[in-house]
Amino acid sequence: MAHVKWKLAVVSAILTTVVQAGLDIPPAFKEPPSDEVDAVNPLIGNGGDSPNGSGGMVPSTAPPFAMTRWTAQTDQNYVSVTPYNYTHTSIHGFQGTHQPAIWMGESGQVVVSPGLGTVKPAFEDRGLDIVYDGNERMEAVSANYYSVLTQTTEADGGGVLKTEMSATSRVGHLRFTFPANASSPYIFLEATRPCTLGSPASPTGTWLTYPSGLVNIDPVSQEICGRNPERQDEILGPSPAPSFAGYFCARFNTSFSAYGVVQNGTTSEGVVSGEGPVLGAYAAFEGARVVDVRVGVSFISVDQARRNLEKEIPDGTSLEETSKATRELWVEKLGRVKAEGASADEMATFYTGIFHTLQYPYEQDEDGMYYSGYDDSVHEGDSYTGYSNWDTYRAEWAWLILLAPERVPGMVRSMLQDYVEGGWLPMWKNIVETNIMVATHADSLVAEAVVKNITGFDLDTAYAAVYKDATVPPVDDWTISYYDREEGVGYEVRAGLSSVYDETGWVANDIHSESASRTLDYAYDDWAVAALADFLGHTENASFFRARSQSAPFTIFNNDTGFMEARDANGSWAGQDQGWTEGDMWAYTFDVIQDVPRLVEHRGGNTSFVAFLDEHFDGGHNDHTNEPSHHIPYLYALAGAASKGQERIREVAAANYNSTVDGLSGNEDCGQMSAWYIFSALGFYPVDPVSATYVVGTPFYDKVTISFPDASQPLVISAPGAPTKPYVKSLTVNGEALSQPIITHQQIANGGEIVFEMSDTPQEWASATLY
Repeated sequence: MAHVKWKLAVVSAILTTVVQAGLDIPPAFKEPPSDEVDAVNPLIGNGGDSPNGSGGMVPSTAPPFAMTRWTAQTDQNYVSVTPYNYTHTSIHGFQGTHQPAIWMGESGQVVVSPGLGTVKPAFEDRGLDIVYDGNERMEAVSANYYSVLTQTTEADGGGVLKTEMSATSRVGHLRFTFPANASSPYIFLEATRPCTLGSPASPTGTWLTYPSGLVNIDPVSQEICGRNPERQDEILGPSPAPSFAGYFCARFNTSFSAYGVVQNGTTSEGVVSGEGPVLGAYAAFEGARVVDVRVGVSFISVDQARRNLEKEIPDGTSLEETSKATRELWVEKLGRVKAEGASADEMATFYTGIFHTLQYPYEQDEDGMYYSGYDDSVHEGDSYTGYSNWDTYRAEWAWLILLAPERVPGMVRSMLQDYVEGGWLPMWKNIVETNIMVATHADSLVAEAVVKNITGFDLDTAYAAVYKDATVPPVDDWTISYYDREEGVGYEVRAGLSSVYDETGWVANDIHSESASRTLDYAYDDWAVAALADFLGHTENASFFRARSQSAPFTIFNNDTGFMEARDANGSWAGQDQGWTEGDMWAYTFDVIQDVPRLVEHRGGNTSFVAFLDEHFDGGHNDHTNEPSHHIPYLYALAGAASKGQERIREVAAANYNSTVDGLSGNEDCGQMSAWYIFSALGFYPVDPVSATYVVGTPFYDKVTISFPDASQPLVISAPGAPTKPYVKSLTVNGEALSQPIITHQQIANGGEIVFEMSDTPQEWASATLY
């Protein structure tokens, strides 16, 4: 996420598995009358005004990890604004978006906009109001199908226009039903628009550029194709991706009665091609009422976009067939998880969370090839983008390893390809590296995958990549601050490695931004490098990095105050409010997840540490909207006070998650916010991911059964009475009674049985500090 933490709403859903459980669709979001498409129950759209989305999790229609997600467009999106805002009541088109999160920019999108009468290319002119039936909004959104009724203007003949939409990974499938006897129905495709670089939060403000696009119309083949080079994050990061573009090829099922190019608001009827800024093309369908269009997209070429179209949604495929196929892909994942004993709200929150976790990183390869912006070339192989590593290393990655292990080798290979082609593993990749956020948590992703027995990538390359992160500082490390979204700089990687961290243990606050957070994050990344070195037999290196990971955090622990604090190069304290990334001294003082015993010791032992945790929560310092706080309630259990932690976990879940349009207290962060809820609902959480262990918390439901793809049997988690009984009285894993609050990955990865005995009063189990 960006360093400005937006307060956003959740895209909430009752998805397939909940449908199978027989729960009702929320009445305000029932699908408009139609038996044409068997839709998964609808998502509830984002709320909020400005900003307006849940970390980029707009209500979108696409399969898991799709390259392009299709959503209704209510806004011109840029950094801090997503394409869809539920509070807005007009639709300006339907967008194939590549914006992975609200704090990131759009890249190579295409917009399809229907209308009547004179072609209206401008965003502000082409909006159509959503139809309401009383208070009921005639809009339905699900993972595999979208529909909306919009009102055309009286000037254009009036009447209701129905739009339906589904998608595969690289092809959008739309169907427009125009009003009966509609005059001059048309469909406009926007290739380029004024591109907003930066955002109001940017250090250099907001400004417009005008990307030069391309459109070509083939009335014989009934196609409109083109290119859009917009990349709103091009001002960030060291890799310019000079040839990047989003290509598209739209194929219609209806012959054109007219067509033309629109540029800078001027319509040229009968013209078949155009090039330049603020560009689009249209086709009219006089006398037709229902028009079907499939839009293939590509990062490689128009020809590849056409091949994607023909491969994923061939001619003759109905929208119903597209929707059904995409639904089945979601059923394959969501159907693996069955929760029992949850309320309707909890069920919606839980399955919506799973839906969120299965979207990023997203596919960047096409037909066995991918465009790399690092070396501006097309390569063979699989590739992914949208790596929000600072967020997702905490729990999202662990969840993917369990529920989508077939994806993880390709995601690791993709990171290693970025290293080979660009020189470094990604920090926050959005097409190419953006330098957003701090630390090199790809080290953690790679190490965790290896220690959890994920194979299918080159281990020597993996080790070379993480070793470089840990030993090679960025260019001009002494002189570049690397403040948030700093422009015109090279790879940030471990800023501060050469200046002080490598010698004294801390990153200097008077040299580098976010220095205290960097110090602690780098220490954990060292821990990950040590784990991989151990696995590969690099014993001496493992010992070095392990020692550095355990010593560095306490170089910024102020014994006089009991808090982590930033330090200047000369060793002086920089001030308690200095040096933090999306957090403060309260959150980060608990951020030594690789060596909790030493942290407890520095805070005076278990009893004192538990009192410090109480002070943190009771004083209102826990900010769950930002990831540095996510593991904190689980530290109670590691200090011998599990029952207190169980109370806090339930409090955090109740305060920060529900199934309304405001159902997340902060950004989704590419699945990490939801991953916290999922693991917490199961009753355990990966506090230290590369340790391949989970800390026990408190299960939320009576029973959860999960069929992991790589497991020989389901994992059955039983906790009778858990919805009203938050305290753990006893725990067995695969028949073995546990007295310590730790479950290993090995114990659950192949399935098995976890049995919690729950109580409505605090228990002694794993709570020796309190008894």
